Order: sequence, then C-alpha cells, then structure tokens
Amino acid sequence: MAENLKGCSVCCKSSWNQLQDLCRLAKLSCPALGISKRNLYDFEVEYLCDYKKIREQEYYLVKWRGYPDSESTWEPRQNLKCVRILKQFHKDLERELLRRHQRSKPPRHLDPSLANYLVQKAKQRRALRRWEQELNAKRSHLGRITVENEVDLDGPPRAFVYINEYRVGEGITLNQVAVGCECQDCLWAPAGGCCPGASLHKFAYNDQGQVRLRAGLPIYECNSRCRCGYDCPNRVVQKGIRYDLCIFRTDDGRGWGVRTLEKIRKNSFVMEYVGEIITSEEAERRGQIYDRQGATYLFDLDYVEDVYTVDAAYYGNISHFVNHSCDPNLQVYNVFIDNLDERLPRIAFFATRTIRAGEELTFDYNMQGGGGKGLGAGAYNDMGHKDPSPRSFKMLFLTPSLPSGFLDLCLPFGGPLISNPWTPTLRHSYRLFLKTPGEDVWLESSDIPPDSSEFPQSPNPPHS
Repeated sequence: MAENLKGCSVCCKSSWNQLQDLCRLAKLSCPALGISKRNLYDFEVEYLCDYKKIREQEYYLVKWRGYPDSESTWEPRQNLKCVRILKQFHKDLERELLRRHQRSKPPRHLDPSLANYLVQKAKQRRALRRWEQELNAKRSHLGRITVENEVDLDGPPRAFVYINEYRVGEGITLNQVAVGCECQDCLWAPAGGCCPGASLHKFAYNDQGQVRLRAGLPIYECNSRCRCGYDCPNRVVQKGIRYDLCIFRTDDGRGWGVRTLEKIRKNSFVMEYVGEIITSEEAERRGQIYDRQGATYLFDLDYVEDVYTVDAAYYGNISHFVNHSCDPNLQVYNVFIDNLDERLPRIAFFATRTIRAGEELTFDYNMQGGGGKGLGAGAYNDMGHKDPSPRSFKMLFLTPSLPSGFLDLCLPFGGPLISNPWTPTLRHSYRLFLKTPGEDVWLESSDIPPDSSEFPQSPNPPHS
C-alpha cells in the first residue's frame, strides 16, 4: 500500500495480507484491499494442527492466519476450502504413521506427539517456502530454485546469503579487461581467434553451447568490451544457470543436496561455484575455525598458483549445497571473462554426461582436470555408511567390497594427498582408518602417526 501525494509514494510497513486481516478483525469493508461484506468473514487457513473423527464426521484444528494459537478452532471438513493444505496434511500424516510403523489410515484421534509433529512440519514448510521465495528474489539467472525437505524437520540454513557472482574480499582487486574481440561471428568467423585466440587458447563451445574442450583446458569467453552481442555463442557461463534446480534434503544423512528438475545434455553448462574471494592466508585462518565446526566450503583457485581461495560458507549460490561423489556428473572448468588474471578464474560446472530430470548433481571435490578422479569427500554410495562431514574434506574411503579392515582409494592412484595442477580443490585433509571391523577412526593428516602399523592397510595399495 502506498499513499500518493503529488507524485510521491510512501511504502506501508504492513503487507497486503496483514492489512486485510486488520480489516476483518475490525469488521470493516475496504474495496481497495478487496474486502467486502461478501468475504468479510472469510478467514485464511495458515495450517492444520490436529485431526479427529467423531462418528463419520472429520474435524480439523485450524490455525488461522493473523490470529494467535489461542484462537485456533475445530472446524468440520465441509467448512474448509483449502484443498492443497488438506492434501499436504494427510500426506504428512500418512508418511509419519508409516515411519512409526503404524497403520497408514488416520486414527480417530491423534496422540499429542503426532499432532505436535504435524504442526512442526507445517511451520517448517512455511519457513522453507519463504526461503525459496527469498532465493528466487535474489537470483539473477533464468533457472528457478525450489526447496524440498521430506526427510526431517530441518529448516533453512541459519547463516547463508545467496549471491550471483564473486564477492571480493578485503585487499583483493578484480581488474577489468581492457580490450575485446572485433568478430562479426565469433564461432564461424572469429577475428584473430576471438577472445580465446588472443590468449592462445581454443574456442570452447559448439553451436549448441556445449563445451568441446577436454577438462583441464581454460575457457575464455567474450567480455563486456567485445563487439558481439548477448546471443554470441561464446557467452555461456556469463548467462548464468538456465535449468530449474531443487535444493532437497537427502535421505541418507548427507544433509542438503541439489537435483535438476530438467534434463541436462552432456557437456552443457550447469552452474558456477560462487562465494567470497579471500587470500590463502585468510583461508588458513578460517579453515581452522571451519574444521572445529566440522564443515568447510573453501575452494582453492590453484589454476596457476595457490594465492586465492573461494569461501562459499556464508556467501554463495546453489553450488553451496552440491554434494561430492566419486562418480560425479559435473566437471570443473576454469573460466575467464571480464577478468583475465589467471590467479582468479571463475569456476564453472559442466555436465559430464546426460543428466536425467530428478537426478542429483554431484562433483568430485578434488577432480583432476584431465578427467581422472582425485581424493574426494564423502560419497555415501561409495562408503556404504555416513561420514562425519559429508561436504568438507578430502578423504580416503573404506570400500565395502574389500576384505574387512582394508583400505582402498576412490581414485586409480595412491601416494600422498595430491595437489591439483588443473582445477580448484577443497581444502584440508582427513584419512579414514579402520581399527576393528565396524569401528571408524578419522584422523587429520598431521595427526597420523609415522608408524601406522596399528591400522590395517590394503595388501595391494594403488600406485601413484
């Protein structure tokens, strides 16, 4: 609502819905708010709190929007027009009854613990819906974001700010490119090799926008000073996410994950890894704090030298929630657009294969640019059990297929923790040992004793 005074407008602090509720409370009609005598006594259901069945009549305890819990009332089903809320209530009820190994058919009365769970679930859905709206309000890309949690009662992350591009930390400068290409057609008639040629590299994309460079080679896109326009085939990563994606709660203990809601073709751009750019020294300081918290999102920009790091713990985009896998469907590429400093590439994820709608997106947290796998962090399907910090560290994995007590790597080579010469890597190193069958022992690299003979080793360790 706003009051117009000679071309000026002043925003009202109350929302449209809140003003409608005030009118109904005061029993006042207001045409401007759509409140008339016909709908003056129509109140909106916020959520359903409880259920009971008396004889053959179903009743629901209704929490009305704009009213305190003490004003909730029992209403017969015929009084309720909230079809979506009713369906979701019974879906949640049925799922929880099955989880408790009870019959799926609703009882005539709900016990207090079950009713309380349904209230908490309804509140959680509202919180996740608000967070979803906030994410979509902040995104600058075409692809929409949905949020879903059908696993537990966890709500939105407490400390996370969605951003669309790098946030530059203190003491770091991103220098803008000074020149651009003069191509009439960057794909079919590149002048001087276009922007990639100016940096002595190959053109990255085909006419469908799919990357055709092998992993490890950099991508140089056209920039803001180029003569070509927005539809140039050499502008892919800079256009942002174009697929609808879902942040969802995993059902195997890995926390949040991301899945695609659309089919993604092989070699297509999916998303960037975005966060705050900090120095390696600051990353070391933050890393010690994150280690104590059991999670880290530090991504080293070590394309040419390890000087800067991306920290996506607080500032980030949807890539913040992408999990690790030793069999990933995303590949990391270094990308240069408006900043050509090789110490500060943009980090882009491309599909390694066709990804079906509904499939989870994953990448290897220490993926090699040449396509080989590096030391990963927490692939649940590889380990067969939950690791303590699924999205945090480079680790060795216990392989269920080996004899009990043996260690194996989720990569085809061994030796020490391997620095990545091609692509950014997540920081900090932990190794998993098994002292006795079924007992996991996590040790930080610096804490591993020189003589690790007390830990069973693989009889045929991989060769580096």
